Amino acid sequence: MPLDYSQHPCFNAESRHRTGRIHLPVAPKCNVQCNFCNRKYDCANEGRPGVTSAVLTPVQALRYLDQALKFNPALRVVGIAGPGDPFAQPDKTLEMLRLVREKYPEMLLCVATNGLNVAPYVDELAQLQVSHVTLTVNAVSPEISADVYAWVRDGRTILRGIPAAQLLLERQIEAIKVLKKKSIIVKVNTIIIPNVNDFHIPEVAEEMRALDVDIMNCIPLYSVPGTPFESITPPSPEETGRLRTEVSVYVPQMNHCTRCRADAVGLLGQEPTVEIRELLRNCAEGIPEPTKDRPYVAVASMEGLLVNQHLGEARSLWIFDLTMGYPTLIDQRKAPEPGGGDARWKDLAKILKDCHTIFVSGVGRNPRETLEDSGMRVIEMTGLISDGVGSLMRTGTIPNYMRKPLRSCGSECQGGGTGCS
Repeated sequence: MPLDYSQHPCFNAESRHRTGRIHLPVAPKCNVQCNFCNRKYDCANEGRPGVTSAVLTPVQALRYLDQALKFNPALRVVGIAGPGDPFAQPDKTLEMLRLVREKYPEMLLCVATNGLNVAPYVDELAQLQVSHVTLTVNAVSPEISADVYAWVRDGRTILRGIPAAQLLLERQIEAIKVLKKKSIIVKVNTIIIPNVNDFHIPEVAEEMRALDVDIMNCIPLYSVPGTPFESITPPSPEETGRLRTEVSVYVPQMNHCTRCRADAVGLLGQEPTVEIRELLRNCAEGIPEPTKDRPYVAVASMEGLLVNQHLGEARSLWIFDLTMGYPTLIDQRKAPEPGGGDARWKDLAKILKDCHTIFVSGVGRNPRETLEDSGMRVIEMTGLISDGVGSLMRTGTIPNYMRKPLRSCGSECQGGGTGCS
């Protein structure tokens, strides 16, 4: 069906006060490490890219979209913007886009990417009527780009320095060309990094004009603690405005960007309501349906009654069967010994290969990603196993008093960029 492109609030400033967008956080991994980025995703108070309160599977994300539309019927755009890159795990991205297109044929679909791995999937994006794609292009000089990125991962190969920058730029240019051939609207985001690429951005804009890019968004650096660029002072609004005016002779500029989170929802600049935040968490917490190969759940517990251990501290995992309608203990399995880095979590995934969900009181980012990549759901909570797991089985949600609270830096937190790890 024909799509009304004018309703995209990022590409049409006139629509931003009446139509909203929702970002579905289904892309946790990234294939590029930017020196300004820290993708920690559990702070309620940070309004910047790379942050989300939860990561969803495509099926969970569709359920979340269904419910979010009831709270906010003004949503017209569904986007995937992280917290990593949508094409670091393209299968999840494409599945999500297919699910939304089938159920909501009138919705605009968009993705935001670094451009490294999007070109092979442009035909599928066009078939799904993805109308808008944003690429982040911070330099068109490999020498300058090499200062912006710590590494680039192409498949299993990790590149650094000039070779990494050259590959990324080649892939970005290729992606823009094939996207434009498919008549997909292309926006380029460029981070303004003082004394790194700010003097070079007019050259970026000139090259983007040559590639027929539709719009450009020059975004001031967000200095995030814990990153190589944490000590760089961001450009002032006046400096940002002057640069946008200068490069507008090459490419039309987006001047109303609000640097959205990976789970942004509503009008641009609008804070998600408490109900929407809770809805996101509820959708992320649902237990997958047991399968023949994965009928059980695992629990990090000191005594087998409470979910009360951080995964990294657990020396054994308690295994429960849920087929009777309540948790029934069937086994206790020794966890791999500490040490060994990611290999420890891969070994744990093998030990728990017949479990579809693991319940823990806390978990680090790497073990979470490793276990989720193996097909397991990771749920953080505290309290009686019977109460928490039973509630999930009956209602699909964990009682509020058992949940790990949405983190912030405390009452004084204004979103300092730390990710509250």
